[in-house]
Amino acid sequence: MADLKNKRIITVATTGAWPKKENNPNVPLTPAEIAEEVYACWKAGAAVAHIHVRDKNGNAAMDYEAFVETVRLIRAKTDCDIILNLTTSGGVNLREEDRLKPFSELRPEMASFDCGTMNWQHTTIFENNPPFLEKLGTLMQEKGVKPEIEVFDAGMLYNAAYYIKKGVLKAPCHFQFCMGVAGGIAASTKNLVFMKDVLDEVAPGSTWSAFGVGKGAMEITYAAIAMGGNIRVGMEDNVMYRKGELAESNAQFVARAKRIVEEFTCEVATPAEAREILGLA
Repeated sequence: MADLKNKRIITVATTGAWPKKENNPNVPLTPAEIAEEVYACWKAGAAVAHIHVRDKNGNAAMDYEAFVETVRLIRAKTDCDIILNLTTSGGVNLREEDRLKPFSELRPEMASFDCGTMNWQHTTIFENNPPFLEKLGTLMQEKGVKPEIEVFDAGMLYNAAYYIKKGVLKAPCHFQFCMGVAGGIAASTKNLVFMKDVLDEVAPGSTWSAFGVGKGAMEITYAAIAMGGNIRVGMEDNVMYRKGELAESNAQFVARAKRIVEEFTCEVATPAEAREILGLA
């Protein structure tokens, strides 16, 4: 692992649950659009693709057939070895069985594990109750899918520590610090240092990544790289490339992230290297 210490994994989150064409006409929504974006992002340097899908009206969904088609189209690119990470949270107020089916049937290498319930965007509840999280973590172990433990505040790190102790999550774990979401912790370097300190306390030896929503995006990107972490970029989190300028594509975000990593005298991890870092190989 010593020769991988200078590597940084770039995850791309191309679609998410909220942006639509009216927010940015370049947001990919259909399986074909998502697959083409993922392929372009892989060529630009992304090692992991975090996948959401939409229904036929472009709304947030956990549509199993859309996942099947999206994964099929990505895997049809036979030269593309990107790691697939399927969401289990393609919106709010979803049926548990719909959240569990895509990863349990398609068995990607990774899937998201949102480690707690929270007030979401000051509008509704994003529910991840304890019985569901126990079911989710147990099923991921049964299916051989590694959880990406998404945490929106420090309390969720302590939740994760509980599930590790109980055996619902299996160490070493991988965490995604989701920062700047209304209802969660703000996207700042000070908060990122705090989150990393808590992680080291409750789950030492874990790998981690971070992203910031909106105006905190670049600060978190720079800080995470400097702190030895990995990064996530993409239109799930930001439809603006910079203030006043819509992003042209997800690959544009990945290309910038790659430049930042290299300017910091680090190297972008390939999918094969990311598998080794994340314990997938």
